[in-house]
Amino acid sequence: MRQDALATRWEATDLLLVRGQEVADRIAAADIRRVYVVCDGGDTPAELDFVIVETTADHVILPADSGIAGRVYFDRQPYWTERACIYWVIARHAQLPRHLCPGVWLLRRHRPAYLRLPQRELAPLIEQWPIEGPQTWEQRKWAQVASRRHRAALAQRSAPRAS
Repeated sequence: MRQDALATRWEATDLLLVRGQEVADRIAAADIRRVYVVCDGGDTPAELDFVIVETTADHVILPADSGIAGRVYFDRQPYWTERACIYWVIARHAQLPRHLCPGVWLLRRHRPAYLRLPQRELAPLIEQWPIEGPQTWEQRKWAQVASRRHRAALAQRSAPRAS
């Protein structure tokens, strides 16, 4: 990992954002109100574009390469289940202000970098997103399995039977 790369990890009840050995930011778990997981197409860790952590005062944007998927998808599952604060958004519906994804047309970054913003800046946009949830990744996986089984059963019932 590059020395200046952002990484995430839990320390006691705080989510730390770390660059090298230095703590760049700290989010108290008690301050987390919602977590918006923005994925491109599917919802596996490989398809994660970015995460927005909504705290009592701010929105913290975390890029996928910060390791945030591990913190939200796998770490502390009882905590996330109890909190019921993880929401899912398909990336094409999660429009951000242009200044958060700089660049020119084809060269524009579609995935924002780490940033902490006041809630008033992103809240009006997030309110327009078609969000799904709350559900943890584990709950989401099982809901999708049940949905696929249901659709398969319906397709099987409606298929013409051979005589």
